Amino acid sequence: MDFKYTGSELEIFRHASNWKDYYGKLIRPFFGQEVLEVGAGIGATTESLCSGREKCWVCLEPDLQMAEEIQQKISKGELPQNCRVVAQTLSELDEGEKFDSILYIDVLEHIEDDTGEIIEAKKHLKENGYLIVLAPAHQFLFTPFDKAIGHFRRYDKKTLAALVPDELECVRLSYLDSIGAFASLGNKLVLRQAMPTLQQILLWDKKLVPLSIFFDRKIRFRAGKSVLGIWQKKTKSNK
Repeated sequence: MDFKYTGSELEIFRHASNWKDYYGKLIRPFFGQEVLEVGAGIGATTESLCSGREKCWVCLEPDLQMAEEIQQKISKGELPQNCRVVAQTLSELDEGEKFDSILYIDVLEHIEDDTGEIIEAKKHLKENGYLIVLAPAHQFLFTPFDKAIGHFRRYDKKTLAALVPDELECVRLSYLDSIGAFASLGNKLVLRQAMPTLQQILLWDKKLVPLSIFFDRKIRFRAGKSVLGIWQKKTKSNK
């Protein structure tokens, strides 16, 4: 199946180091030894999350050009040697392959059949494994930028949770980046940009994300421009 990613934001967002560190600290405890990263893109998220100590980190990326870029980074030592590239979609993955965790980091909103995708992901989770989803929050914040990079939708906690089968038990469901939500609203109402500049991304990452890290906890993660969900595949015996 030929697939070509239509977005152009990956190179800009790879510079968002504070943001990646922030959500990374929240999700790393759930990775386990065998990790599947769906929609690995150019490997920027892999670089920030994969420690190299995992047994296997599979970068699932159906765009052949991006998959080749990840492979080159592995060959050059820019990504850990425990990484393996698979240039397929989840539905094409061998059904016998199962993982301790499956990651969707700013990916699920790009998939038209998100319900079918999550059902497929459940099949590839080991018992007690974790499904981890980070996605843009709130449909009212949908902007020309979302459309330009191929987003079908944004989520809130209710719409994201509604996708997940009952067999998966919710561990965490919360919003992140409360201060960034105001910046996104400003872009929607005033700037109306289809693509942020590198300078804007750096300003958000260096100035606004640290404020969000502080205020998110103060407001108990009740608001933000991203939504984070973590679910565990429980067996009947340990429910």
